[in-house]
Amino acid sequence: MVNDYADFTSLKELLGATDGNLASHTKALEKVDYIKVEKQFISRKPNTKYIITELGKQEFKKHIDALEKLIHTK
Repeated sequence: MVNDYADFTSLKELLGATDGNLASHTKALEKVDYIKVEKQFISRKPNTKYIITELGKQEFKKHIDALEKLIHTK
């Protein structure tokens, strides 16, 4: 994990996701408390910021560890 947070536009561009797809995935992550969402206006434009929680960091590490274990057992 490189950043503790990202905004909607940056994530959309990075992932090549549609607005709806990204919104549904971030909503699911927020529901299980892996991220928190902050909405604000910057120069009259809406800005949505996604911030990883401590639980999100722990679960992400578990996921990466499991992937590495899978790769190294082959």
